[in-house]
Amino acid sequence: MKLVYAAALAVLASPVRADDVSRAPVPDARPVMLAALQATDGQAHGILTGEMADAITRRFGATSPIYIDVTTEKRYAQPGCGRLKVTFWQEGVLLPGATTPRRQTMDFGIDYCLDGRPPQSLK
Repeated sequence: MKLVYAAALAVLASPVRADDVSRAPVPDARPVMLAALQATDGQAHGILTGEMADAITRRFGATSPIYIDVTTEKRYAQPGCGRLKVTFWQEGVLLPGATTPRRQTMDFGIDYCLDGRPPQSLK
């Protein structure tokens, strides 16, 4: 437990870049997704923290926290329906067989309707 706590402190105590200032630490992406749905510009950002973030950072030997960017896209003609574009990324990842660290990115999309109906009628 002490090792996990120390790793979390190291991630949170790392130097803050200018674009990190608006990023809140979150245990998973759900609060960031909800914030994007509620934001007037349809965007939200965060930094993943906790045991999962520590495990991923150690696994990839990364030198930065795991950043989360969420954007809403109007993909459907139905009111209140769209797509969340979710991106996780880290700097300084050293992949197996590589000699120089690079940026590692994972993107995925989630279709949604605020009223719970399945999205239909693409634009």
